[in-house]
Amino acid sequence: MPSTFTLVTETSISATALFDLSLDIDAHVSSMSRSGERAVAGVRTGQIGLGETVTWRARHFGVWWTMTSRITALDRPTRFVDQQVRGPFKTFVHEHRFEQLTTGARMTDTITLASPIFGSLAERLVLVPYLRRLIATRNAHLLAALR
Repeated sequence: MPSTFTLVTETSISATALFDLSLDIDAHVSSMSRSGERAVAGVRTGQIGLGETVTWRARHFGVWWTMTSRITALDRPTRFVDQQVRGPFKTFVHEHRFEQLTTGARMTDTITLASPIFGSLAERLVLVPYLRRLIATRNAHLLAALR
C-alpha cells in the first residue's frame, strides 16, 4: 500500500507565478543543488509541458539515482501532476495544486510513493520525512526566487 503525504505552503506571491516557476527545469535544478540534481534527458531546460518527460540524476542517501518523470496532467494555473515512469520507486506521483487567495496563494504538494524495498516501514521511517523536507526546501527556494 503506497504512502501519501501533503505539504501546504502559503505565500503572498500569485498562484500563476508559482505555477509557472514550478514547471521550470532550471528552477528545479537550482532548488536541488545540495543533491547535485540535474536534468540529463528529455526536457533539460526551460518549462516542461503536458506529456513531456525529464530524466533526473541526483545523489540521495549517498547513492546516485536516476528517475524519469512525465507530466501526466496540466491545468494552468491550478494543477499539474508529475509521475515517475522509470526509476527507483514502485510508485511516485507528485500532484501540485495552486489556489489564488485574496492576499496571495496556497501551494499544495501531495506525494504518493511506494518503496521498492521494506515497503511501508521504509516509507514511514525514511522516505516520507526525507521527501517532506526536500519539498519544503524546494518550495522555499521557489518563493525566494519570486521575491
